Amino acid sequence: MIDFQNIDLTFNTKKIFDQFSLSIATGEKAVVLGKSGLGKSSLFHLLLGFIRPQAGEIRIDNVPINEETVWPLRQRIAYVDQDTNIGAGQVLNRIRAIFAFKANMTGKFSLKELEELFDYFELTREDLTKDIEDLSGGEKQRVALIIAILLKRDIFLLDEITSGLDTPLKEKVVNFFIEKKSCTVIVISHDTVWMNHPQIKIFDLKERAWKP
Repeated sequence: MIDFQNIDLTFNTKKIFDQFSLSIATGEKAVVLGKSGLGKSSLFHLLLGFIRPQAGEIRIDNVPINEETVWPLRQRIAYVDQDTNIGAGQVLNRIRAIFAFKANMTGKFSLKELEELFDYFELTREDLTKDIEDLSGGEKQRVALIIAILLKRDIFLLDEITSGLDTPLKEKVVNFFIEKKSCTVIVISHDTVWMNHPQIKIFDLKERAWKP
């Protein structure tokens, strides 16, 4: 369960949240909908502990996010956005380097698992040997998403990750996460493939309410 409880958040005198509350149950898939400036990205940054509210509390499975808990809680979260910088160099070498980081060493993966994900998201074996700079924007998005999946986190924060994909690929991404029953997924997106899916809830930030 993810709980935002009575959150107040102000940036440069602009009030982003005023006594804001939101609960998302474990395993739920939710789209957060709203215009720029309403606080969509701020929700993600609060969950990751990158910013702190002036009042209120954020809890993950009843554990409050604070200086003592933020690091282990952050290790449960995979955050992917449309502009994710996955570094430079050959794709496969870069993936291996990411999993050599101390924070990621517990998320081991096999080459077979990696290749299966490349197949599912319609990337080729040749793409594994390409330089990252030679990939298209949509290919980089998919590689970043695959890395997040391989980390085996149980909370996914996805920010416009399907913006560079065609409709069939968008549907593949959505269906992949729908099948991950135990994972909680929060999405920032205006893609109708997310919003029209019957198993995805929509939270309207302007109205501060779930859409019926």
